[in-house]
Amino acid sequence: MQPLNIKTWAEEDRPREKLLLKGKAVLSDAELIAILIGSGTPKLTAVDVAKLILAAVGNDLNELAKLSVKDLMKHKGIGEAKAITIVSALELGRRRKETTAAARAQITCSTDIYNYIKPQLLDLPHEEFWIILLNRANVVMKKESISSGGVAGTVADPKIIFKKALEQLASSIILVHNHPSGNIKPSAADISLTKKMKEAGQFLDLPVLDHIIFTDNDYYSFADEGLL
Repeated sequence: MQPLNIKTWAEEDRPREKLLLKGKAVLSDAELIAILIGSGTPKLTAVDVAKLILAAVGNDLNELAKLSVKDLMKHKGIGEAKAITIVSALELGRRRKETTAAARAQITCSTDIYNYIKPQLLDLPHEEFWIILLNRANVVMKKESISSGGVAGTVADPKIIFKKALEQLASSIILVHNHPSGNIKPSAADISLTKKMKEAGQFLDLPVLDHIIFTDNDYYSFADEGLL
């Protein structure tokens, strides 16, 4: 079998040249990844390698973003340097989302919360607990990570949470934690913590407006469900 080489293709079909001639929007996901990879194997072009990587994650870029350098290196034609390049590019994309959401946002509903915190929690393989602090106009003052745990849970200490809120002179608090499993149903521990936080917030005149359970594709709002 003759080795495959992108250089033997028509110029307009080569990913780099195609981008220059027609613009980035016309390139497929595989072609964009092929540019990152740079070269393929003796039997596969960079585009072929990229297609195989995408096929392994169901052609889902969100799933691709979850892969580690070691995960990517399991594919033929992907060494450490190429794997690092792919991971770095996807991380830049995630940070772009974070920068877009960084402007002082006003929270008006649970969907606003979900979209605001998405850059921090999207694609995580472990649980994290965050708080969002608001002023009296429900404009975000600050978002802060409280704890990071394992696949099955993390710890949220009410004393630490309210200490941070009081230090910032916040008017209200929103609680957020993710479920890497994708299950949005609250656990008994989630319900117990929310009740405890609600009662403490009422005592301190620092109300808890919502507790969001975040997954990559959906969320659960305690406020929407009438539990706050």
